[in-house]
Amino acid sequence: MISKSYANLLDLANGNFPAMEEPRRKVFPRTMTVAGVLSEIDDDQARSVSSDALSAVTADRLIVVANQLPLKATRVTDEKTGELLWDFKWDESSLYWHIKDGLPDEMEVIYVGSLKAEIDPSEQDDVSQMLLEKFKCVPAFLPPSILDKYYHGFCKQYLWPLFHYRLPFSGGNGGRFDRGLWEAYVSANKIFAQKVIEVINPDDDYVWIHDYHLMVLPTFLRRHFNRLRMGFFLHSPFPSSEIYRTVPVREEILKALLNADLVGFHTFDYARHFLSCCSRMLGLEYQSKRGYIGLEYYGRTIGVKIMPSGIHMGQMESVLKDSCKQSKVRELEQEYAGKMVLLGVDDMDTFKGVNLKVLAMEQMLKSHRSLLGHAVLVQILNPARGKGRDVAEIEAEIRSSSERINQELGTPGYMPIVLIDKPLSLSEKAAYYTISEAAIVTAIRDGMNLTPYEYVVCRQGISGSDASNSPQKSMLVVSEFVGCSPSLSGAIRVNPWDVDASAEAMYEAISISDFEKQMRHEKHYKYVSTHDVAYWARSFFQDLERTCVDHFRSRCWGIGLSFGFRVVALDPMFRKLTSDVIMDAYERAQNRAILLDYDGTVMPQSSIDKRPSAEVISIINRLCSDPKNTVFVVSGRGKEDLAKWFAPCERLGIAAEHGYFMRWLADEDWQTHAQNASFGWMHMAEPVMRLYTESTDGSSIERKESALVWHFQDADTAFGSAQAKEMLDHLESVLANEPVVVKSGQYIIEVKPQGVTKGSVAQKIFESMFRKERRADFVLCVGDDRSDEDMFVMIGDSIKADVIVNNKSVFACTVGQKPSRAEYYLDDTVEVINMLENLGDLSGSEDSDS
Repeated sequence: MISKSYANLLDLANGNFPAMEEPRRKVFPRTMTVAGVLSEIDDDQARSVSSDALSAVTADRLIVVANQLPLKATRVTDEKTGELLWDFKWDESSLYWHIKDGLPDEMEVIYVGSLKAEIDPSEQDDVSQMLLEKFKCVPAFLPPSILDKYYHGFCKQYLWPLFHYRLPFSGGNGGRFDRGLWEAYVSANKIFAQKVIEVINPDDDYVWIHDYHLMVLPTFLRRHFNRLRMGFFLHSPFPSSEIYRTVPVREEILKALLNADLVGFHTFDYARHFLSCCSRMLGLEYQSKRGYIGLEYYGRTIGVKIMPSGIHMGQMESVLKDSCKQSKVRELEQEYAGKMVLLGVDDMDTFKGVNLKVLAMEQMLKSHRSLLGHAVLVQILNPARGKGRDVAEIEAEIRSSSERINQELGTPGYMPIVLIDKPLSLSEKAAYYTISEAAIVTAIRDGMNLTPYEYVVCRQGISGSDASNSPQKSMLVVSEFVGCSPSLSGAIRVNPWDVDASAEAMYEAISISDFEKQMRHEKHYKYVSTHDVAYWARSFFQDLERTCVDHFRSRCWGIGLSFGFRVVALDPMFRKLTSDVIMDAYERAQNRAILLDYDGTVMPQSSIDKRPSAEVISIINRLCSDPKNTVFVVSGRGKEDLAKWFAPCERLGIAAEHGYFMRWLADEDWQTHAQNASFGWMHMAEPVMRLYTESTDGSSIERKESALVWHFQDADTAFGSAQAKEMLDHLESVLANEPVVVKSGQYIIEVKPQGVTKGSVAQKIFESMFRKERRADFVLCVGDDRSDEDMFVMIGDSIKADVIVNNKSVFACTVGQKPSRAEYYLDDTVEVINMLENLGDLSGSEDSDS
């Protein structure tokens, strides 16, 4: 299928894209990112990209972005000219190349990434064009000055060890954070972003970013395309919050990841750590609904996906059919005849635990002397991906331990440990898998590790062959610290640091009954063969589609600078309340209802002195003096404070404690929500709250006349939230037969009488005006938090009940751009006061005219 982005990718390769690019970009405008300034998408433009159809119907491209392209590059000599040329072919061992197997057949896949080979700058344009034409690959060429600091510096020396739980306690123990390396990391991510922007059509394309090398890339793409459908998958572990919080740029990375729509991890543990970091450092709480985990972030729901990747079954079976491999199997069977082979296949890496595996093998042979001369550990060491003193030290330890063990326990013709440190092809590795009794993985920390999967498939044999149809057997000893461990329920799980336990697990793996080995193998093969790389890719992409289904139905704003940039997604009808609109309606109205929250609406939340200023008192008095107006302050605060603060406003109505106490004028008595209400429930609720307060440092109890509130904003975020959930259940159980409601809010748990809401206050005001034949034909209701949403809902209900005139003079307004049941917003308390002042001026001029 021809891409909707470009009729032919050759046009892009030849540089013939500007004429086609600009019309597409006009459909999807860029957003300014000046601090404090919101650049709103034009209504007509917003409608032009909206769609009620599922994205899979219109989209036909996926852009896969990874640190390296799934290509192999070699230098070849042109037979005719003798000139050195670059020759490229697909790297079939790359996980990214197999992503396409899980996508719809008609979907086009474009790859963006760097090359493993170093391309001379004079050749880069020609190579780029050739890769785009032949492979649909877009290479990102990083300058050497950036490449070394980005990859070998920030990625490998800092992020990689830290994400594997190793902190740089000293200068020689891993790399410490270096601002210059971080800047190189950011610069490299910008280069990748530029390459994506060159080929992207934001209307139809999906972007799938991979791994820790590109964690800030989502921010750079989101700055350009607010509604871009974008996923990110982390292939390494994500550390616990106690480790991650040591990163000086911790919030920058988290916020960048939250600019993606779906963030994926191999295991629940990794996802749980990410969610814990979002909670502790950004104050975000996740929700689980119908099996899906989501984080609410400025009106957007960021999905969290948990799905271990798999292997490519077709590739593995192709390897097994390889005639070269078949002869290698016979060679190995002869070489290890009469031996029980335990196999390890690991990168030369500090986290693979090969040194611990060697020691466990020694312990097993010493504990079970009968295995001497029979059990052999064959350890294949893949070339190291990183470099440094730590890798060299681990390699030296492995070699010295192996030599010592072979000298102590070996005999002529028998070496307990065989190290293979030369590069092996997948066919050669498959031969070792085939002849091994057990595969041993003792990594101390690993993102996924597909070695056990490959081993199980090779032990099964080629589908349809006589060997595969007969019962097969295999055994796995797997570290509990690797990502594949949870999915291999039949494996013997070990703590690799416990060498004795690992030794016993290895002995069990080779001494267990054949029937048990067959049962475990059958269970593992069923899982591995059905949860392959295509299943993983398909599952992730389907969740990405589901997460992004409402992208074009929301209005979006891009706000913030640098890594503080984020997109605010709001209802299409949500708009800013302008003076022109409201003042015109105000002048025409005869019966006005004005309902104002206090904290966060006319009083800034950050203010220490909570008393209203003289300016606010003056404005409210001007509004109250207009006989057409019914003005109320509706607050959660106590009636004593509100009555004292607004004593100069004699005609102001006040609803205190969310409406439990209410009075219409300053000289009237307070009305209560329910006469002769019993508060015996407080004697039941307060001891429960006191119990949690004593065990939760930083928490406190606020006692109101009608309610009890437990505050935990000063407590440890995670512990406070956990205690709040526990308290909520505890209070609901204790107060099940009492006429109260138990509600959770932002860092609070509140117990109050049933039916006490700001919505009930609004209802009483509207109905009272209706009974007095002063049906409200103008309503202004302003609030900033969750409790004010009840008033916004009641306004809609009153319109349906015909208690309020159904016209365009109803203004439910929230403070700040955030998801709300209100149709309007003002940015802050300053704008609220300015608007009220303008309305007060109008009332003053009406009095003068009369």
